[in-house]
Amino acid sequence: MSDETNATQDAPAEGGAIAQAAAALAEASGENIAEAVTVQAEPKIDEHGRTYATGKRKDAVARVWIKPGNGQLTVNGRAGEVYFARPVLRMVLSQPFQVTDRLGQYDIVCTVAGGGLSGQAGAVRHGISKALALREPELRSILKKVGMLTRDSRVVERKKYGRAKARRSFQFSKR
Repeated sequence: MSDETNATQDAPAEGGAIAQAAAALAEASGENIAEAVTVQAEPKIDEHGRTYATGKRKDAVARVWIKPGNGQLTVNGRAGEVYFARPVLRMVLSQPFQVTDRLGQYDIVCTVAGGGLSGQAGAVRHGISKALALREPELRSILKKVGMLTRDSRVVERKKYGRAKARRSFQFSKR
């Protein structure tokens, strides 16, 4: 019993020692800890001037590259207007750019696989948002606040045995 109380009493002392050591280090180096912690992230740009990110939604996975351009979208080697023919899907793709006021400033090249068109559009949107946040780190807070950096984890519920679908029962027959 006394061993347990000694262990719990030592833990805060160790934490206090770490804080004191950090304060002493900061004083010795002449820096403020708050300044050292708020270092701005560097943009991640490859040798071709592109930024890469992976987006996911339902069963769809999108690999997205963005680079400065005039707003062209290429999906699996085809034009974005041809691949995502419905206006609602094209609107979903433009949301990250509208929120950050970057509409028409980046070309997007992506490959997408799995799922249906709606899931693929959501995956591309997620990938675009992540790529924008990596390219321009100051946009991360805007995209995060709107919820575009969070992967939508909702997936189709599996079919259960003894049922017609996930929850639907077989038709009841009285006679």
